[in-house]
Amino acid sequence: MIETVVLDVGETITRDDRYWCAWADWLGVPRHTLSALVGAVVTQGRDNADALRLVRPGIDVAAEYRAREAAGRGEVLDETDLYDDVRPALTELRRLGVRVVIAGNQTSRAGELLRGLALPADLIVTSGDWGAAKPQPEFFERVLEVARARPEATLYVGDHPVNDIFPAKAAGLRAAHIRRGPWGHLWADDPRVVAAADWRIDTLGQLASIVVG
Repeated sequence: MIETVVLDVGETITRDDRYWCAWADWLGVPRHTLSALVGAVVTQGRDNADALRLVRPGIDVAAEYRAREAAGRGEVLDETDLYDDVRPALTELRRLGVRVVIAGNQTSRAGELLRGLALPADLIVTSGDWGAAKPQPEFFERVLEVARARPEATLYVGDHPVNDIFPAKAAGLRAAHIRRGPWGHLWADDPRVVAAADWRIDTLGQLASIVVG
C-alpha cells in the first residue's frame, strides 16, 4: 500500500513556461529559440542550463541569477503556474490519509514561493534546500527520510526518466511517470520508461486510484 506520495515540481505540478520565458527575456533572445535549445540539450543528456550557455557562452548562471534577482526580475511562481489538477489531486490524497511531499530540482527561492501558495502538502522542499539534486542518490536518500515510509510504500511522481523514474527505482521507491510537459510526452512510450515505471499516468487525479487500488 502506498503511504507517501512524493511529487516532482517542474512539469509535474508547475508549468515551466514562465521560467524559461523569463530567462529568454533576460538574455535578449526569442523565447522559442531558448525553448528549442532546452529541448535539444536535454535530449542529448545534458543539463538544461547548457541551453543558457549556448545562448551566452561563458555565462555564470548563478551570478546571472543573482543579477536578475537584484534587478527585480527574479523567480516568480503563483497560482497560474500550477496545473489545474494539482490542488484537487493533492487534497484527495490527504483525505485518503496519504502523506504528500513535494520535492524537486529547484532553487531555495522557488521552494519559498511554492510554500507561499499554501498547497495541500505536508512538506515542500527543493534541491536548493538540501544541497543535493536529482538524479544524485543523496537526493533520494533525503526523499526517503522525509517520506516517513518504507521505500516500497513511497511513490515518486515525475516526468523525466533520468531525473525521476530511474533514480527513484534505484533507491527502491515505486515510480509513476506522468505524460506531461515536453519530457513527459517525449519519453512516455520509451521501452525503458515502460519497463521501469510502476505506473504511467496522464493526470495527477489518477494517483488516488493507485493509492486505494
